[in-house]
Amino acid sequence: MKAEAARVQRGEIGRPTWQVMGNRLRAHIVPLLGDLPAQSIATSDVQRLIDHLGEQGFTSTTIAQYLVLLRKVVMHGVHTGVLREAPPFPKVKVRSQPRGSFSVSEYRTIVATARSLRGHSHPVLDTLNSGERFWIARELLVMPEELPWLIRWMVNTFVRPSDIKLMKHKHIEVVRGKHVYLRMNLPETKRHSQPIVSLRPAVRVYECLLAHRGEHGHGGAEDYIFMPHLKNREHALAVLNFFFHWVLEKAGLEKGPLGQSRTLYCLRHTAITLRLLYGQGIDMLTLARNARTSVNMVERFYASVLSGEMNVGLLQSRRSRVS
Repeated sequence: MKAEAARVQRGEIGRPTWQVMGNRLRAHIVPLLGDLPAQSIATSDVQRLIDHLGEQGFTSTTIAQYLVLLRKVVMHGVHTGVLREAPPFPKVKVRSQPRGSFSVSEYRTIVATARSLRGHSHPVLDTLNSGERFWIARELLVMPEELPWLIRWMVNTFVRPSDIKLMKHKHIEVVRGKHVYLRMNLPETKRHSQPIVSLRPAVRVYECLLAHRGEHGHGGAEDYIFMPHLKNREHALAVLNFFFHWVLEKAGLEKGPLGQSRTLYCLRHTAITLRLLYGQGIDMLTLARNARTSVNMVERFYASVLSGEMNVGLLQSRRSRVS
């Protein structure tokens, strides 16, 4: 972990990646293999980890990520002279499953549901005894005004949930010219640092949100855009996820078309998928760069849910004859 921390310092990997490594080591790898003498690690021990993670319900993608981390640990042993060589690692066949994006009608439903719940107390309050604690403070267990704005914001800006916890007003610029949009100079995520350009509806969302923040004293450049009163930003994102799940439950949209559990990340998936469907002539490279991802990721996880019939008009279109 010290060697990986040095990579964070050099800018080779992000700090969140380093934190995930630590979490995974502590959660499963060390408890299962920590007492094993380093020199005796064998392929059967790696298989034991695979079987253990499978029993815990992890997907093949997550198991493969754990194997990458275990291989890093073993290779660190080789590089430092503790081990002579690394044992062969079993292969895990990874099956990419796209997240459950929302259709246009589903998107409208969750926005309407979030609006209808604003100011309502979460049902968990009815189950708590006097003085009993919950991981969200009692005064926060009320659907916040900002959740409908958050939903619309994510679908019109392509941002990740991890961006939400870091965004401040100083990162946002309203651009008005031939096109009206937000230019978002957000902190670097997943080694991407270029600005993100929003769709036009995001401007209206931001202006409403900014006016609301100004009324409550949270519209300064250094104030966070969402949940600005919560200084613990991991907790702020967890609270937003909690309320979004309540909206999905109320709307009956917790699962995607392939049975996937839906989360805030599905709103980003929706943003990209809807652009592929309805963006006139948009190319994947432009879309990928603006969403701070790669063309490969767009093809594997976003475009994979599209069918030819969804864009039958483009398939049947003909170039006009040159006179």
